[in-house]
Amino acid sequence: MKQSIRAKRLLKQNQRLGQGSKLNLVALMDIFTILVFFLMVNQSDVQILQSNKNLSLPKSIAEQLPTEQVMMTITADGIVLQGKQVWQGDWQQSPEVWQDSLAAALNTELAYLASQAGPLTEKQQLTGRSLTILGDAAVPYALLRRLISVSAANGYRDLSLAVEHYSSAMDSGSGGAG
Repeated sequence: MKQSIRAKRLLKQNQRLGQGSKLNLVALMDIFTILVFFLMVNQSDVQILQSNKNLSLPKSIAEQLPTEQVMMTITADGIVLQGKQVWQGDWQQSPEVWQDSLAAALNTELAYLASQAGPLTEKQQLTGRSLTILGDAAVPYALLRRLISVSAANGYRDLSLAVEHYSSAMDSGSGGAG
């Protein structure tokens, strides 16, 4: 049977389109290689501190990144040192209520951590052991001062206060920090 011109054209088109399309993997592999290198280079730029969702860190424009060290977290429920609850109570009461029990509990745990860390290096003998304090922006200065003095008495004199970093350029457009 003789086919019409239209039928021949449709048959050719179906044969041509029926072939599987070829995927160019070279370009795709190049893109993934670049992506992998980008992620490897930039992975060390971010440091995440363990944080509590109920904790609102103070804001700062400080550029220095924190280092790996002993972490003290001040929550509304109490004090957490290296993930262990060392003191539980309401620090929002008058200082006479919590000062002595807090100092005793913190002394015990800091002494234990210092004994586990081993002897001080030469640099640590000059500056003391490192400690980072993560405290809510609402933490009273009296509590912070007491924690710092107890820490210093136990050899933790190289203290850092964890803050949430924000750019000062962001504030220039919004009228400054309030």
